[in-house]
Amino acid sequence: MNSQTHQTIDVTAAGKDFSFQVSREAYNKYINSVTPNNKVAPSHNFLVSTVDTEHKDALLELLKTHPGAEIQLVGAVLEEYTPDLGIVAKKRS
Repeated sequence: MNSQTHQTIDVTAAGKDFSFQVSREAYNKYINSVTPNNKVAPSHNFLVSTVDTEHKDALLELLKTHPGAEIQLVGAVLEEYTPDLGIVAKKRS
């Protein structure tokens, strides 16, 4: 499933392979739920809700045993999901 708004993203973490099915809706829900004081829970929820069913138990075990794994994994998944638009802010003279 690959399109502009829905992508399958494969990630290897701690020697295990995971596949995530990321949609624009899941991405938007994640972005809208992250706040300066609340990053881990939204990251956990995003990963668990988008991981393929056959990888869910391994993901939950990884998240339980590796502090900060949510943030590292969500960063890798989102980096792959979001396109590089080549945005450059120009300075005014």
